[in-house]
Amino acid sequence: MSEKRRVARISVVRGRDGLRADCANCFGLCCVALPFSSSADFAIDKEAGRPCPNLRQDFRCGIHRQLRRRGFPGCVVFDCFGAGQKVSRHTFGGRDWRSHPETAERMFQVFGVMRRLHELMWYLTEALTLRPARALHGPIRRVLGEIERLTQGTPEQLAVVDVSARHAEAGALLVRAGELTRAAARTGRRRDHAGADLIGARLARADLRAACLRGARLIGADLTSADLRHADLLGADLRGADLSGADLTGAIFLTASQLEAARGDAATRLPESLPRPAHWRDRPAPHPAGASRSDMSRTKR
Repeated sequence: MSEKRRVARISVVRGRDGLRADCANCFGLCCVALPFSSSADFAIDKEAGRPCPNLRQDFRCGIHRQLRRRGFPGCVVFDCFGAGQKVSRHTFGGRDWRSHPETAERMFQVFGVMRRLHELMWYLTEALTLRPARALHGPIRRVLGEIERLTQGTPEQLAVVDVSARHAEAGALLVRAGELTRAAARTGRRRDHAGADLIGARLARADLRAACLRGARLIGADLTSADLRHADLLGADLRGADLSGADLTGAIFLTASQLEAARGDAATRLPESLPRPAHWRDRPAPHPAGASRSDMSRTKR
């Protein structure tokens, strides 16, 4: 690894220290504030504001080690980007919703706002490591600073933040940063599959280098041994996608929660900043017969 890349990696890790979930310092906000419906992701229905029956009095999950087996994979892949501990320990100064029930409604509301702001900060921090987008680093730092200042506000101030406006401003910068980065790495024709319906698509060994897969629905897609180097995967739905043997080196705006939702193995190559999910196979999977061809028939071109 070159010295510049090493310094950039250290910088992004440090910049994200407060953007990683720390459940030990959170009052189980995602287990209470958010609703979920009985589905492949959740074994039961739960309305917003009602504690999950698996939430213990100490705000820890009673089935944390068994979530996938007990029918709650949606909990495993959820990422608050550090918003939980920020709201619990900073915004509300350590007052939990059980001991101070008068804070509950506002706390849950603010948690939703904080999570969206922290998610934007996560992506903007990564954008600052993209060298082809260095012409945008000034505006990105400005927007990042403005959003960070908002996260320091009082509950009342956070409750009225116009998150959509911040999302639009930051989103435009992220789109442009992604375009510049992919253009610098791209070989051959442009591959734009943003928002494409690729559910269950056969993409084994597909050449998706520097492709735009923003918001693409890749649920259950076969991406074994696919070339996804420098692809933009912001918001791509990878639930159940098979990334065994795939090369995601340099993929941008990819998150740990996306990887947790997917399947992979020891041969899957990942960006240096992301850990390999513990539930992935520790051995390369055998390639399915007839997987050498890719099916892009439902892709937006």
